Amino acid sequence: MTSTECCHGQLIPVFHEGDDVVVSWGIMKKAEIELDVVVLLVAALTMLLTGALLFPVSRGLLPYYENGVYGLFLFIFALQMVTLGRTPFGDAPRSKALIAVGVVVASLGMITCFIPEVLSRVPQILLSISFGLGGIALLLQMILSPDRFPTWRRYGGVFRHLIAGCAAVYALSALIGLLVVRKDLLSTPMTAVVVLVMGFSLTYLAVTLQKIYNTYPEAVQEPKGELDLPIERAMILLTGVFMVILGVLLVPVNLGKLPFSGSAQLGLLMVIMAIQILATGASPIGSFPRTWLMIIIGLVFVALGATSCIIPWVLVAPLTLLIGCTNILGGVLKLKEILVPIIKGPRGAGPVPPVLVRLNLVQVAMNLVSVTFGASMLIHDLLPGMVIGVVLAANGGLLLYLMHILYELDRLQKTMSQPAS
Repeated sequence: MTSTECCHGQLIPVFHEGDDVVVSWGIMKKAEIELDVVVLLVAALTMLLTGALLFPVSRGLLPYYENGVYGLFLFIFALQMVTLGRTPFGDAPRSKALIAVGVVVASLGMITCFIPEVLSRVPQILLSISFGLGGIALLLQMILSPDRFPTWRRYGGVFRHLIAGCAAVYALSALIGLLVVRKDLLSTPMTAVVVLVMGFSLTYLAVTLQKIYNTYPEAVQEPKGELDLPIERAMILLTGVFMVILGVLLVPVNLGKLPFSGSAQLGLLMVIMAIQILATGASPIGSFPRTWLMIIIGLVFVALGATSCIIPWVLVAPLTLLIGCTNILGGVLKLKEILVPIIKGPRGAGPVPPVLVRLNLVQVAMNLVSVTFGASMLIHDLLPGMVIGVVLAANGGLLLYLMHILYELDRLQKTMSQPAS
């Protein structure tokens, strides 16, 4: 999005034990894409789809769900804050306060997607500030900072493309911020053109940044701040919040007290799954080497999810089938992975630490819930709507508790690695 700057990326570990042999050609080649580039590509594809779909929408050929668009972009802004420490106004050290703000913005984006008009003009105001004032602030920072425009111009080469890409993104962001509050400023087709140009500009900037990272690996830096929140745990946090909010909201929805957009809910879930695939190679059915094939699959998931948020109901049936099947298959595979070693019995002497026992119990419960949720999506009326809400909220709670256990394991490992005095 608009807070992209050079030389502030994050190196993501992409392989797990046993993943050291990868075909080195074509789409099976290892993909070295930094996290900030991933977020830019997600934003770019969302912009391109929004712009393209606005043309048939303007002619009355397709329905349009404005809240889905607003909620999705709020979530992308929040994703930058939580994973990279990037606000719409520039970089900030990652702290508990910044993460809390990011989670609040993500929650507002989710609620905006799920419940039409419930937050009134709040999403519109937030997006206008983030796009509009944020774009202006970042443009001024780029021009006035001695470490940016003057330095990039002196370096020349690919850095001239960086200047052009950043300037275009920041200026178009300011214009989009104005269009969010003044929809009558341009006709719908002209607004679509602006959004399309923004999408192409974001793509251009993403490609330029990746070229810089490939040429100058030292430009890749960890996010600032002392808070340790790897991308895998950041996505656990956001997914847990997603499940809790969705589960809680389904209670008044099933009581007929609130409207609900099932298509935007499925779309946002697809986007979250896509980001995990793009950033780490983790999919609902397991982790894979981060190859170009996984990048393509992730981008397809982004396209499906964004379309479902923008155009209501058009993809509900295929996305329901896809998410239901992956939840069941992923849950069964992970249950097998956890339970088979337990059934065979522990190897070696010594008691199992209580934290590992709790970790196994939480993972078993999460995957049982995953299978239950997947089955409820495929089999109509398998569970009452109220029960599904409880199941989803429980799954979100388990994900958040899993984060707590992972940090306990970190502390345990640090303690065990310290030499005895």
